[in-house]
Amino acid sequence: MVAVLDQARAWDAAAAVPDPEVPCVTVADLGILREVIVDGEVAVARVSPTYSGCPAVMAIEMAVEAALRDAGFEARVERVMSPAWTTDWITDEGREKLRAYGIAPPVGAAGKRALFGEVEVPCPRCARVTTEKISEFGSTACKAQYRCTSCGEPFDYFKCI
Repeated sequence: MVAVLDQARAWDAAAAVPDPEVPCVTVADLGILREVIVDGEVAVARVSPTYSGCPAVMAIEMAVEAALRDAGFEARVERVMSPAWTTDWITDEGREKLRAYGIAPPVGAAGKRALFGEVEVPCPRCARVTTEKISEFGSTACKAQYRCTSCGEPFDYFKCI
């Protein structure tokens, strides 16, 4: 019973770590926290970066390690590169948190237009799909900058990976 409680406590501690670039979502919301295993006093968190060149990887790993230590565990973080992270792993709650924060969550295959494979991105503010891409890159490399032609608001779109 203690092992199960420790496992849950370790997971909860690691899962609550916010993404440093998009603080409205946690590492669990993004699906980059793969698992947390407790072996005795040691909690091992397995984390996948959103992409291999993500500049926040070290900050995320250090924050997860600190959260586990703060929860009373000896901590170790392992970086897992395979299988590679995909935006499909973002939870429904994470997608809603992104939208509420003003970032359009990734659109899956259903959002593809036939012409040139462009994506129909709904505005996170008014939900209309009358949007246009301003720049392939937004505030971070994993986001693109869009503008809604209905409400006029600019917003980031979390690219589908």
